[in-house]
Amino acid sequence: MTAPVTARIDRVRMTRRRLIGTALAVGGAVPIGVAGRASAARSTPVRLTLPAPTGPYPVGTVRLHLVDRARPDPVAGPGRHRELMASVWYPARDVGQYPRTRWTAPAVLRAYLTSGGFPADVALAPLTVGHEGAPVRRTGARLPVVVFSHGAHDHRASNMIIVQELASHGYVVVTVDHTYDAFTEFPDGRLLVPLDDVALFPADFATDIRFVLDRLEDVAAGRNPDVRHRPLPTGLSGALDLRRIGMFGWSKGATATALVMNDDQRVRAGLGLDGPMQSRPPLTTDLDRPFMLMTARFTRAAEPSVAQFWSHLRGWRRDVQADGAVHSSYGDNQVLIPQLAKAVGMSDEELPGWIGTLDPARAQRIQQAYPLAFFDLHLRGRRGRLLDGPSAAFPEVKFIP
Repeated sequence: MTAPVTARIDRVRMTRRRLIGTALAVGGAVPIGVAGRASAARSTPVRLTLPAPTGPYPVGTVRLHLVDRARPDPVAGPGRHRELMASVWYPARDVGQYPRTRWTAPAVLRAYLTSGGFPADVALAPLTVGHEGAPVRRTGARLPVVVFSHGAHDHRASNMIIVQELASHGYVVVTVDHTYDAFTEFPDGRLLVPLDDVALFPADFATDIRFVLDRLEDVAAGRNPDVRHRPLPTGLSGALDLRRIGMFGWSKGATATALVMNDDQRVRAGLGLDGPMQSRPPLTTDLDRPFMLMTARFTRAAEPSVAQFWSHLRGWRRDVQADGAVHSSYGDNQVLIPQLAKAVGMSDEELPGWIGTLDPARAQRIQQAYPLAFFDLHLRGRRGRLLDGPSAAFPEVKFIP
């Protein structure tokens, strides 16, 4: 990787670190005095909320603590191996007796808020629709699998709108924290936050994902890859269809998605959410499997590496862009930041510096509709019309030829 490319990746990484992903990406900044106004204006934290998915099935979830004993830890030093936290989301049944899980653990949320310039206790994490440990719902056939890779200085729950939507429509979705570039908490209570120095590149993310795919093969074979062998949900081992695997990622995770697809034939379809597509070596390998870009900041016109990647897509491909979207508009922060804005007294004039001008409710629907249509087409063979071209239902979404 050349020095200029490395610098661009680092700027993206630090943008996410300081601003929970939005303000600097569109030229904004953390409003001066926001933290002070928050503590004065609100004595109790606000409970953040996520939109409900549209699918017919309730959702279950389980956490996995994974250790790659064939891979030395890149930061912790000799004798330590790579550790990851992952979550599995799936259609569930009999969920009434199983509690719903939070978007993140409290310690993770406090660190995440602080990194963005917000008071640590201004908000409580949203409850997801996922019920911890609920049994898997089966409708006969095994279920297609989708894995998710987050962006730099982020966490595995950053795109729960998409994750919950897919799971509610019958997918098994696996989200992964890329340790040292993620806010993550391990079962023993260790809280790790992203390192300020660049410790991991997209290729490291891709290696994490390939390891997780190997562990899914363990699950499908009836083995439990969790370090402590905590019980897996009833029916999970028989539910995975590893012949139908897709992947999506945001920003750095989008680049990792492309890298995984270049190296691993197990992934049949990839979706990149505004990825810079910068890696070393560059993404110059022809890819004959389906790939869709949802772009905002890193468009083909603005970023040569995205245009170069596009030129090597030899199979089905699409490039869509929502008017008014910024770098984080295809993630949960598009609906969470406005809720935080009210809690800290952020003005209506300041808010677009964080989320752009794409209406959060419209961003939510775009996140629910387009990834589902993509994976339905390429993992299930369900052809709709949404990906054929502009839609009257989504007039803000443009197809870039």
